[in-house]
Amino acid sequence: MIKDNQQHFNRLHVVIDACVVVVSYVLAWWLKVAVVDAGVGVLPVRTYMGVLIFIVPGYILLYYAFNLYTPKRVQGRRLELSNIVMSNTVGVLICFTALFTLITYDPQFRNFSRGMVGYFYVINIVLEESVRLFIRYVLRRIRKKGYNLKHILLVGYSRATEQYIDRILQNPQWGYNIRGVLDDNIARGTVYKGIKVIGSIGNLNYILPQNSLDEIAITLGLEEYYKLEQIVAECEKSGVHTKFIPDYGNIIPTRPYTEDLLGLPVVNIRYVPLSNTFHAFVKRCMDLVGSLLCILVFSPVMFLTAVSVKTTSPGPLIFKQERVGLHNKPFYMYKFRTMYVQTEEEERKGWTTKDDPRITPVGRFLRKTSLDEFPQLFNVLKGNMSLVGPRPERPQYVEKFREEIPRYMIKHQVRPGMTGWAQVNGYRGDTSIRKRIEYDLYYIENWTLGLDFKILFLTIFRGFINKNAY
Repeated sequence: MIKDNQQHFNRLHVVIDACVVVVSYVLAWWLKVAVVDAGVGVLPVRTYMGVLIFIVPGYILLYYAFNLYTPKRVQGRRLELSNIVMSNTVGVLICFTALFTLITYDPQFRNFSRGMVGYFYVINIVLEESVRLFIRYVLRRIRKKGYNLKHILLVGYSRATEQYIDRILQNPQWGYNIRGVLDDNIARGTVYKGIKVIGSIGNLNYILPQNSLDEIAITLGLEEYYKLEQIVAECEKSGVHTKFIPDYGNIIPTRPYTEDLLGLPVVNIRYVPLSNTFHAFVKRCMDLVGSLLCILVFSPVMFLTAVSVKTTSPGPLIFKQERVGLHNKPFYMYKFRTMYVQTEEEERKGWTTKDDPRITPVGRFLRKTSLDEFPQLFNVLKGNMSLVGPRPERPQYVEKFREEIPRYMIKHQVRPGMTGWAQVNGYRGDTSIRKRIEYDLYYIENWTLGLDFKILFLTIFRGFINKNAY
């Protein structure tokens, strides 16, 4: 029943999208050709509207290709918007390619308004996103009233079971109704946040023939995986959609990287996008261009900072300190000196704290505004660091944290950065190392060029001046 409903919904969604594409196109034509250009040197209306015969099915195919007909239960709003933008971008590029090809065969298409295609691109994105937001709103209201629900049974009680229940209860708009949990080791009647253990796993033989379930989620504990094959066989024999939620989420990343080894699935424990040569090359190019631009733009600020450091306290202008970088290799990180000159033993004393007497008056201001970090642009040029990445630590702290904090050393699989996801979320200075590592791992496993630009943008507002910077 749910599958049939989803198919009907997808057909309706395709019709709605086709209408949106037509409305967007006609509106773009009206704004650009009929209003702005006022019919001067343009093609007949019939020619413009005839193009819709190709644009509408083409865009529907693109929406399928970019997963825009994935059920709303499992696709987030931001991901959906990203897919709308990407599919429309590809669509516009195809339109321009087709237009330039047509011009070579039929010169009249030289008068086809390129600006109208640009209008169509913007209008279609806005209308598509607006329609989808409205559909989400309608579905949310319907599900709150108890309609369009998916009824689920959980098989096995583990950490994954509780985590799954937590997420379902926190997101009622997904429209999931958990009927209960089956487990061989937890007493019947045990309740977790309103969800009961209703029997043993053997009860599947009696429950499945009733055909009242839409999904079964297998959430067995690690020690019970030997039952997995039999449970899957029972569930598939009944025709009920079955999914597996592994009880090793603290080991395997959110988006695991899988390989096909001649038919044998291999799941990598950690997926690092920057281990891809192309991704690493693109990021390095961004680092080189970005660091050179920053050095040019901020050279007056760096000059004034250098003068203030040199004239207010004796000692070297640049302070360099050993840090651990990519692949655990040590390097010297540069900063403008913000402390009085110290012995090596004093320097190893520990982290800087609030009102630390070792900091000079000018140094306090430089640390608060992060102006002391600018020399690290030269670390970026040398390849020791990146503009964005996990902040590097001193060797003694790396040795300490590698034993105390699980997965700490994963941060050294990418170049350390001048700024990072943890820093723009407030975790810098004397803050939780564990939370900082959580954010670093998220960045490492979910890296995109877009995320780097987002972090750099947020650094302007959150990274330079921070209450934890001292």
